[in-house]
Amino acid sequence: MILRRAALTVLLSLALPFATQAQTVDAGGAKFESTAEVAGQKLVLAGAGVRYRAVFKVYGAGLYIKAKADTPEAIIKMDGAKRVQIRMLRDVSGKDLGKAFTDAMQKNMIAEDRSKTINGIFKFGQIFADIKNAPSGSLIQVDWIPGTGAQVMFDGKQAGDVIKEPEFYNALLRIWVGDQPAEEAIKDAWLGKGKR
Repeated sequence: MILRRAALTVLLSLALPFATQAQTVDAGGAKFESTAEVAGQKLVLAGAGVRYRAVFKVYGAGLYIKAKADTPEAIIKMDGAKRVQIRMLRDVSGKDLGKAFTDAMQKNMIAEDRSKTINGIFKFGQIFADIKNAPSGSLIQVDWIPGTGAQVMFDGKQAGDVIKEPEFYNALLRIWVGDQPAEEAIKDAWLGKGKR
């Protein structure tokens, strides 16, 4: 009996690292947990992919929502908390990163949301200008908290004020799932169509 328990303990200790590995997704070296909690809600990783500039990896981007979805509309219209998580894979200035994000939001914006997103896009760009630098390894999280708004976290600390308009967060999501996504492979991964 003692030998059997000892053997079971050894097997469990060997299996534990593999179980832990199964809980993460690797996107070009950026690791994403399979679940996250935002505002007390448990979310699942819809998918994660890598943003490239020419041949260089810039960041890994993952989307956490309450249930996986296979269309951009389903992601955008889904209620509840959401998280866009970005792990930098290259050093980028905050100003350049903010400009890339705001340009992509404007490129994918839908006409009826324009007046309700401009203020949020300006604030979002300013948050990154204030960050100054986003070195490789930095973690950026933009959470949608129902009843509160969009909260930007940079390496675990809140950056800037909450952006309250839901239209802003929808514009943010369209960076990756819009008609002109920043990276087609990220769109595919978030919609469950690509490699994870």
